[in-house]
Amino acid sequence: MAEPLFLTDLILALVLAIAGGLLGRRAGRSQAQPAPQQGEARRSPLVLYVTAAVVAARLAVAVLLLATSGWQLVTHRFLLGLPVVVLPLAWALLRRTAVAAHTTAMGAWLSFFFLYVPPGPQDLPVAAGASALVLATTIGASLLLGDRRSRGGRLARLPWLSGAAAMVTAAALGSLFLVSGSPTTDWGGGPERAGHSVHAMGHGHGAGASAMRSVDALTGPRDGTPDARFTLTAAHGAVRLSSGRAVDALTFNGTSPGPELRVTQGQLVEVTLVNKNVTEGVTLHWHGVDVPNAEDGVPGVTQNAVGPGGRHVYRFVPDRTGTYWYHTHRDAERSVERGLFGALIVEDGQQGVQHNVFTHLWPGGEDQIGAFGTTDSAERRAVPAGRQVVLRLINSSKEPHRILLGGTPFRVTAHDGNPIGEPGELKPGTDLLLAAGGRYDVAFTMPDGVVTLRLDTSEIPNEAALAFSPDGRAAPAALEQGDLFDRLSYGEPTGPEPEGGPYDRDFDLVLDNGFGFGFGGGSFTYTDTINGRLSPAVPTLMVREGDRVRMRITARGIIDHPMHLHGHRIRVISRNGEAVTGSTWWTDTLNVAPGESYEIDFSADNPGVWMDHCHNFEHAESGMVMHVAYDDVTTPYHGPAH
Repeated sequence: MAEPLFLTDLILALVLAIAGGLLGRRAGRSQAQPAPQQGEARRSPLVLYVTAAVVAARLAVAVLLLATSGWQLVTHRFLLGLPVVVLPLAWALLRRTAVAAHTTAMGAWLSFFFLYVPPGPQDLPVAAGASALVLATTIGASLLLGDRRSRGGRLARLPWLSGAAAMVTAAALGSLFLVSGSPTTDWGGGPERAGHSVHAMGHGHGAGASAMRSVDALTGPRDGTPDARFTLTAAHGAVRLSSGRAVDALTFNGTSPGPELRVTQGQLVEVTLVNKNVTEGVTLHWHGVDVPNAEDGVPGVTQNAVGPGGRHVYRFVPDRTGTYWYHTHRDAERSVERGLFGALIVEDGQQGVQHNVFTHLWPGGEDQIGAFGTTDSAERRAVPAGRQVVLRLINSSKEPHRILLGGTPFRVTAHDGNPIGEPGELKPGTDLLLAAGGRYDVAFTMPDGVVTLRLDTSEIPNEAALAFSPDGRAAPAALEQGDLFDRLSYGEPTGPEPEGGPYDRDFDLVLDNGFGFGFGGGSFTYTDTINGRLSPAVPTLMVREGDRVRMRITARGIIDHPMHLHGHRIRVISRNGEAVTGSTWWTDTLNVAPGESYEIDFSADNPGVWMDHCHNFEHAESGMVMHVAYDDVTTPYHGPAH
């Protein structure tokens, strides 16, 4: 419901800006006319009524958003974007003066501006003050303009109103980025590091209470013989898909997906990364595993990227079982798409025939190629009837994927590596929406017939399908979209209740689409923002070890954002104000769809400087990245993380 309303409001705001411009132009012309003609103009306010109709439509959209999605989605509209035009419009409808019309026109522009360049929650007071200044200047300029025109002369023909409004609007725009937050982030360490200028989105802790620690000191065990030892060699190579198409890929040990790493909880794991010839550099990030900070594989934050001919050793002890995966975190938008990823399974006791199934979009020239791993066509697999089957579904692409499963009832036994208590049986044809970077474990008992798994990517036609049957000969069935699986009420709470409040830290994060400053590239472009900012201008969220942290994440834009916090498991408390009633919803990659608002919490129990970013790597590369940093940890590394 929210996404079409957002799109409708964007269109209405653009129409409003045009109508406001026409209204201001008409008001300017009427001021230049003799008094009798000014009176005649006031008796024909068609453009004013059009402006009022568009404003009324925008108000209706805002009320619908409020009714369907809640206050978090419309805060900036009701507190800023609509008042700046509604109040002047009411004045213009009552008085129909040129000054009121000019003010309404500028209010329409401001309302358009704040929807297309959305301010973060922390910007609302500054933006409101700047708007009041713009409207006051508009009133003053229009009065001055009317007075000079009544006296005639060269000065009367100068664009006083537009010039003054442009200057004040520019000043307002600058104030949003200069007053409300620093445009740079310096991870160089020391008492002046960026964490200490964090914006007041949460209350502050005094830093310096304990000795500073470097990321380099927060390693896995350095001593002892590893229980599991692997070497992963990154190199250029070719991957052949089941259809016969070849992909110019990047591989681990000559394959993609890379080798499955299967380990046991509590084991000391050692992985040596070797970069043979990947010029962009490579790291290994252990997605969903809460490794020590130095093992997290984020270049520019926890290590330097490994260049061609180099190597890096990771050592960690996984403390939870489940389905995880590894991927490079250097130039991730392109390098993961081209193949630098693989499965990491921490033995969880699930029995039966197990398949790791990556949902992936391979580069294919102008169009991407949808596949299950390297299966981009129909593939048949034999599974004896009566056997238990476990599909470990992993989304290694940047978009959420809809997965269709038909032919048998099934259960979702784990989500992002976290077991689901008392998972109920889902009817055949229930669809799964898998977040980018997310995982579902799906279990069923093999029937006598065929079980079909299909990848439904509406924008990218594909033939990817897996058909399981007792003899391995059955073709995949045609499947239509069904009802979506809803994690909110699935399963039953088991064990003790997780720790909740009181909370030591509270943060509000608003995800928007709009024009913003890309400080990394110095551009001003339509993009995806966090609290109106792009990295590295997104303020760091500072915590202290032992804190209980609560976040509210709201998506006001028109695109899904799979938010992934490194190094911590988060708990979902509610979605759009509705509390989780099923099994405790633990996750590490939360897909926040348009119009959704989540309340989550986590324990600050893993010291370090941690990335918190959209796992759509295209969004992350354009600046949808921030950090959660402990107040006594710094890092010596610099450079781009993606």
